[in-house]
Amino acid sequence: MKQPNIIFIVADDLGYADLGCYGGRDALFGSVSPVLDGLAAQGLKFTQGYANSPVCSPTRFALMTARYQYRLRGAAEEPINSKSRGSATLGLPPEHPTLPSLLRGAGYRTALIGKWHLGYLPNFGPLRSGYEEFFGPTSGGVDYFTHCDSSGRHDLCVGEEDQHHEGYLTDLLSQRAVDYVDRMAQQPSPFFLSLHYTAPHWPWETRDDAHKAPAIKNNLFDLAGGNIHIYRRMIHHMDEGIGWLMAALEKHGIARNTLVVFTSDNGGERFSDNWPLVGGKMDLTEGGIRVPWIAHWPEMIKPGAESTQHCMTMDWSATLLDAAGAAAHPDYPLDGVSLLPVLRDPSHHFHRPLHWRMNHRSQRALRDGDWKYLTVDGNEYLFNIPADERERANHARLEPARLDAMRAAWQAWDATMPAIPADATVSLGYSYKDMPQR
Repeated sequence: MKQPNIIFIVADDLGYADLGCYGGRDALFGSVSPVLDGLAAQGLKFTQGYANSPVCSPTRFALMTARYQYRLRGAAEEPINSKSRGSATLGLPPEHPTLPSLLRGAGYRTALIGKWHLGYLPNFGPLRSGYEEFFGPTSGGVDYFTHCDSSGRHDLCVGEEDQHHEGYLTDLLSQRAVDYVDRMAQQPSPFFLSLHYTAPHWPWETRDDAHKAPAIKNNLFDLAGGNIHIYRRMIHHMDEGIGWLMAALEKHGIARNTLVVFTSDNGGERFSDNWPLVGGKMDLTEGGIRVPWIAHWPEMIKPGAESTQHCMTMDWSATLLDAAGAAAHPDYPLDGVSLLPVLRDPSHHFHRPLHWRMNHRSQRALRDGDWKYLTVDGNEYLFNIPADERERANHARLEPARLDAMRAAWQAWDATMPAIPADATVSLGYSYKDMPQR
């Protein structure tokens, strides 16, 4: 089969049930995500898919390397923050093979349009890690109109040059993605486009809220702002942009052999809908790590399919390499496992234990089959996830042998990873002093 074009779309802090196709409610203006709902209906939807972390930059390390993020020092930051500017250690090392560098070696053109959040220039950057083109912010969050980060510094790059562009950031990213497809459709090589939106991450601004930017730009957490209506409109703007991108693929006759994957970097934040899950960003409960996963590839995937295969971010990176016929670097073996057999046949399943750990609240988790081992603040839990997705019925005392076995399995895995560095930081934008506990 001819190498497919690949588009990897990542939303920022999107909740498990924020999309209609995952049970989300309509907004006052109607359907929140008609384009993504259509891609799910025409492709393959995963209901047991996870992010590698419940916070953004660690997940992005796993996405880029197809390996557990814990192997790299920068990913121990939860997350990387603006204080790491100038650091030579807190970022994705340019010498490490990446998804775009490996695809580039297999003949692909590569571009990142959107959020980087894997370390700052001059030591780190998209062009140093396999991308030929970059348009977007380098930090964790920026104002949608002024494009300034949480320190008030302008952060919108073309390549490695900071540039000022007028407009709502979600739309700028979508338009740039369409332009990229228009250009790539005119040349013979396959392309890999990472489209990493900042939506629906704070600050809470829709396309019509430019008047709010002067007050928000120095207070990006926007703790007194936002509501579910603004939040849903932000998702809708992103969905519209994805529609523009899909229309460009159709216009050039390349949609059929383009693999489009959509997900979120972690679970939802304060205005998200995670039903029936509990928790959210920064939590290893299901609401912090279980996320939408949609794959659309008419050449390979039959429409209307659904899979309960367990998977996480780095598995999708391994899948894209497999689909492209690109091999891993022998010195950096992948932790991710290809899902290509599932794309071919959604009824295909394989055993896939998934491991997590967080410095924040000393969290640990292992999902193995129906069961999940979880530790938070030193408290141990054992949940049967299919029977209890809300993680309310703790079997730890009822099944001590299973608890012991899963704890031992997590510890055996953890022993294969570097320890959490003593100087690793946890950055919380708000606490229960700002809003009641979930």
